[in-house]
Amino acid sequence: MKRYTKAVVAVVAIAVLSLSACGRGGDNASGGSGGGGSKELDIALVSKGFQHQFWQAVKKGAEEKAKELGVKMTFDGPASETEVDAQLQMLQAAIERGPDAIGYAALDPEACVPLLDQAKTSKIPVVEFDAGCNSEVPVTICKTDSKTAGALAAEHMAGLIGKKGKVAIVGHSQINSTGVERRDGFVEKMKSDYPDIQIVDIQYGDGDHIKSADIAKAMLASHSDLAGLYGTNEGSAIGIVDAVNELGLKPGQVKVVGFDSGQAQIDAIKSGVMAGAITQDPLGIGRCTIESAVAAVKGTSQEKVQDTGSYWYDKTNVEDPKISPLLYQ
Repeated sequence: MKRYTKAVVAVVAIAVLSLSACGRGGDNASGGSGGGGSKELDIALVSKGFQHQFWQAVKKGAEEKAKELGVKMTFDGPASETEVDAQLQMLQAAIERGPDAIGYAALDPEACVPLLDQAKTSKIPVVEFDAGCNSEVPVTICKTDSKTAGALAAEHMAGLIGKKGKVAIVGHSQINSTGVERRDGFVEKMKSDYPDIQIVDIQYGDGDHIKSADIAKAMLASHSDLAGLYGTNEGSAIGIVDAVNELGLKPGQVKVVGFDSGQAQIDAIKSGVMAGAITQDPLGIGRCTIESAVAAVKGTSQEKVQDTGSYWYDKTNVEDPKISPLLYQ
């Protein structure tokens, strides 16, 4: 863990510990265990970000389920998925507020551990969504099986380039679980099933499309025979698309496979610049998170992992009624 993150975690942990004895004492204590009678449940969600359309779709799904179940919900997240300290402060604020349950998507799987311990001390049940913390405190996680999704991206990339050639990866994180698993699922599938495909480079653009575009352009300059590029999230994929366009490459000259959705990726697929992408079900993740949080308050037993699915889309099925609802725009 970086030194500055350790310092923030220490301060946050001390602050929360000082509040844990009083923040949910007396009448408030019953809220965390579901003993509040007919009181409207209060669920606090702390997301990994706000800037990508994916998170807005997660928020929408959570709002829909909260309205259906008659619970109050808040949704917070940092402006960028690199802002670990800002996210920890949001998690601290949620614990201090003392909601009935917390939903959390971890940017740093280690930095969150002390705070989740404090949530447990404060008797606030925790569920996770999208990416987990290295903690036994959360009762369940609603997420895409990211390794399976990464392997699905590899299968389609292999088919697009004739099962041989050089490819590279523009990742969005080498810390949080989604970035690691989407990368590893892709790499492991290539190594096990496609020995004639060589992964020549893996670099990380933090999900920022400008930074990712610069990385993709450098990769293309270093490997003139590059057959394919894989971007592990919305920002990474759009960065690759921008690089291809800025370099004046013909659509399909380099096979581009993305992850997530959004209007820019849909447009790139329709124009042929991007071959296709893996989409998740962010609305389903949001709904699952609220439903799981309510179940956690009630003490209902749940599966430890709830996979909400992953799907390939391209020109041939982008309008398919089974796929189009998953393409958040």
